[in-house]
Amino acid sequence: MDGQRRVGGVAADHAIAELAERQHGVVARRQLLGLGLTSDMVEARRRARRLIRLHRGIYAVGHRRLSREGRWMAAVLAAGPSAVLSHRDAAALHGLRRPHSGRIDVTTTGDQRSTREIRVHQTKVLTDADATVVDGIPTTTVARTLLDLAEAVSVQELAAALGEAERRDLLDEPALRSAMERTRGRRGRAHAALAETLARHAEQGAPITRSELEQAFLALLDAARLPRPLTNAYVEGVEVDACWPQRRAIVELDSWEFHRTRSEFERDRAKDAALMAAGWRVMRFTYRQITRDPRTVASRVRALLRRST
Repeated sequence: MDGQRRVGGVAADHAIAELAERQHGVVARRQLLGLGLTSDMVEARRRARRLIRLHRGIYAVGHRRLSREGRWMAAVLAAGPSAVLSHRDAAALHGLRRPHSGRIDVTTTGDQRSTREIRVHQTKVLTDADATVVDGIPTTTVARTLLDLAEAVSVQELAAALGEAERRDLLDEPALRSAMERTRGRRGRAHAALAETLARHAEQGAPITRSELEQAFLALLDAARLPRPLTNAYVEGVEVDACWPQRRAIVELDSWEFHRTRSEFERDRAKDAALMAAGWRVMRFTYRQITRDPRTVASRVRALLRRST
């Protein structure tokens, strides 16, 4: 056996269990042979349903009730030693988007073909800078994942994933541009879509929901020991984001998601003017100010509340 020591009986089962525990309950035939099992030993366990076939040469150990991570790991193992999770599934593993229910995306430098369960993306470029391991699963890095994702989803979904990467402090623009440079000859729309989305992101910031913006602002106030306001309250017949009625102070929270047209911009300024004419003090802060310069925001809110007493 090429110098490898054969194992049998309890020792073999123990070795299989240890391997499966590291790999979310799945193993590859080539790995079992590498542990010292023979083909006959693998086949005997398959017939006894102690190894349950998932893909060609890939088995679940003991049962089919796999987690999502187990299904991802099985797909990666099935696509060969050079394969990594990629595209939509890598984005889900990194927490950049929700998991999807279709075929699992993997990328490899080998010549494996897609199946009903696995979509195989073949590439000539998959360096150490493009691959990592997350929760024991070989996968593309965040930078390479975003590049791959650009060819598989809409511009809106890509922008959302880019924004989520920034919120999770995973966005590394130099690494993104390096990944684009390494794959410069790649066909398709990925590079153009990602470059366009990066430019828009730099100008506009991460997409964010209204509730996320409000929660970030409230957390800032709590950290600065400033009084919490009423939120989404009506003042002078219009809805405002945050107000302190006794101080006659208002803070409006701006995000490109809610202020992307000239008419919306003009409407907000008209609202501010009407509120100030009625004796209210109004300040506006953006998501970037709140998350990247919280000290300045807190200082200005404190001054606003002090002047309003």
